[in-house]
Amino acid sequence: MPGHQYAGAQCEDDRPPPRVVALGGGHGLYASLSALRRVTTDLTGVVTVADDGGSSGRLRRELSVLPPGDLRMALAALCGDDEWGRTWSEVIQHRFRSQGELHGHAVGNLLIVALWELLSDSVAGLDWVGQLLGAHGRVLPMSSIPLDIVAEVAGIDPNRPDEVTTVRGQVACASTRGRVQSISLVPESPPASPQAVKAVREADWVVFGPGSWFTSVLPHLLVPELAEALVHTKARRVVTLNLSPQKGETDGFAAHTYLDVLAAHAPGLRVDVVLADPTVVGGPVEHDLLRRTAAGLGARLVLSNVAAGEGIPRHDHDLLAAAFDHVFQH
Repeated sequence: MPGHQYAGAQCEDDRPPPRVVALGGGHGLYASLSALRRVTTDLTGVVTVADDGGSSGRLRRELSVLPPGDLRMALAALCGDDEWGRTWSEVIQHRFRSQGELHGHAVGNLLIVALWELLSDSVAGLDWVGQLLGAHGRVLPMSSIPLDIVAEVAGIDPNRPDEVTTVRGQVACASTRGRVQSISLVPESPPASPQAVKAVREADWVVFGPGSWFTSVLPHLLVPELAEALVHTKARRVVTLNLSPQKGETDGFAAHTYLDVLAAHAPGLRVDVVLADPTVVGGPVEHDLLRRTAAGLGARLVLSNVAAGEGIPRHDHDLLAAAFDHVFQH
């Protein structure tokens, strides 16, 4: 594997690398996969398929395909640090700028959809793109069909803070001005990707987050077959907390609130480790509350400096890799 490797990528006693499945979408999953590929050579990203905005939304509506954008970002995260990986990562992330219909489309989105049309198989198409990129891992959709997220949101109208409104669509849910209380999927019980279910069942570790909590992390737990695999897998489970609340989706969240919401959407889910940057925990009272909330899910709390430290809430890939490596070995 090109670039820096941590101890977990090559065990001194010749044990195989840990089989890791990371769940999410968008920039959060990009961060976790970018870190995890430095730790293990057996890595699978399972990606939400509910995006309805931008290039992905246009392709989804026009061609009746899965939205490719989050899948593309996950593949880009798995590109290596050598010249081949850096170049192909830039190519598939490149967006056209024009006055015509190509404006805003990402090259990788078009490449993925072209392979889907040629092969009539979404997973095979993603595998082919992964081979082209030299991806250090595999990317799978969480469901075999495109989905819509529906959110119950309170207080969209500031004058009626307790009034609950139903909002449909990932973009609308992520940008709402109210407080998201819960989400559901349309269709209600979508089919899971069989390959994603298999990966979760065979994993050593499953990683939730970081990412948009309601629109990228929780949807995996609302796909029945995938949720069952996540609850019953023998893998250990890590929840990686966000570095800051997301405007419009998790405004006002304390560190423990992410766990409360996770438990509400998946009552049967047990967690082994909660990974958080110390800066998001706050004072002793919040630290104790987070520790107790984690313990209620069966988890130990691990605090590790994983933020980039540039004044923006962004994970440093090397620091996050070191934190994952520590968790996997302890």
